[in-house]
Amino acid sequence: MNNAIKLSSLDRDLEKLSVPALLMFEHPVQDVANTIKRALSRALVHYYPIAGRIVAGANGEVYIRCSGEGVTFVSASMNCALKEVISLDLSRDGRTLLDELVIRQDMGFDPTDPLLMIQVTEFSCGGFILGVTWNHALADGAGIAQFLQAVGELACGFPSPSVVPVRCDGSLHLNSLLQKALMGLDPFQDLVGLEITIPSSLINHIKAEFSRGFTGESCTKFEVASAVLWQCRTRAVMGNPETPAPFSYAVNIRKRVGAKKGYYGNCITGRLVMATSSMVASGDIFHLVKMIKRSKEKIADQFKKIEDSNQQAVGPQMEQLAQLQYNILIVSSWGNLGFDEIDFGMSAPLSLSSWLPTCETYVFCPFGNVVRSFGQDIFRIPVRRMSVLELDIATGQHVYGAVVLELLERYTSIQKLRMIGEDHEADDLLKVILKSTLMFERVNYFSRNVSPESCTGYEEILNMLETHPSMQFDIDY
Repeated sequence: MNNAIKLSSLDRDLEKLSVPALLMFEHPVQDVANTIKRALSRALVHYYPIAGRIVAGANGEVYIRCSGEGVTFVSASMNCALKEVISLDLSRDGRTLLDELVIRQDMGFDPTDPLLMIQVTEFSCGGFILGVTWNHALADGAGIAQFLQAVGELACGFPSPSVVPVRCDGSLHLNSLLQKALMGLDPFQDLVGLEITIPSSLINHIKAEFSRGFTGESCTKFEVASAVLWQCRTRAVMGNPETPAPFSYAVNIRKRVGAKKGYYGNCITGRLVMATSSMVASGDIFHLVKMIKRSKEKIADQFKKIEDSNQQAVGPQMEQLAQLQYNILIVSSWGNLGFDEIDFGMSAPLSLSSWLPTCETYVFCPFGNVVRSFGQDIFRIPVRRMSVLELDIATGQHVYGAVVLELLERYTSIQKLRMIGEDHEADDLLKVILKSTLMFERVNYFSRNVSPESCTGYEEILNMLETHPSMQFDIDY
């Protein structure tokens, strides 16, 4: 099929599923709706499959037709403060209002339906909510976060996205038996939303005790929160103590399977941890954390490529999952996907909320007032080429050294470097730069409060300069 992208094995079976998300921004952006709309239009030039449609092909294959038919964009306003919405829970009354902030697509997708729907709602306080709904076959959470980061960069004045998008990756010939089994489960009807807060004090306590009990081995917030939820839910629903109480969670496998940088299609799989109800309900919480942690370490073993036309995945047998549907706890974490790095000009989102019409648990961490590091901020500068770089670093060069090197390697157009340092660590940073493969036409270096006699690295710097005869170098102590 011309001008079409065939869904990968990890995209298939997701084309009828929509994913809604609400990103809440407390700081106002001037003319935010039109700013995002213009940036969205520009981003779709780079992410053109998003403006297409899902179509069926021969032999049951499904494609994204790159038709350029566009996406849905809606702007709205509410006569209340953003904090009034943030305080809402997922009860029926709360959901009624939250549903007004995002375009829902609960009945599946037809060939004429857009793959992405965006709503920007402004509030009287100046804050706004970005409601995003997308076809899950188009992208997973990390993929759509990458796209929204690109929209934010363009809104901030970037000439193009910092990450080159990739939607086709022919190397991803992987099937997830667990994902297919979970997608085949009949959906529950008339579900009630429930928010549960796990205190950070409990998480920190379990992490500390886990590290103490397992000789310094660490665990993550996700592993702890999942273990707590798994145990509490099993205690609440447990009948026969020998009944299986499976635990499943989604995993971003981009790095594990060698996906191309910038790939925004689905690259997730599910992991399954099996245990009896009694083991989960009455067991040691640290043992549950360990089980989840160990299952993550075996993700690479889940996939095994077979060199024929029928590539399959090695995974657990899933025949009994349908009978265990009520017993299984499925967890999906929205942390570390990149949503906290979306910025339309003033700040990253305050929080993220999402819900799906399935019996699934979502682990969220409110972003709060996200403070970016020096390195994160400097790479948001909307400049693609620079010829002169001046660094005036007072102290702590050991902190900024890696950032400086990455900055120099990213902006390869830099030909002149002027560096002002205050102590011996500035000399160390300069030596690291000279030892690298970076080449400049001219380097000016001035060191405050340090004399050549007191600088043990002075002679070493001069010797290094002899290996760069074409470089003009001025050094002043």
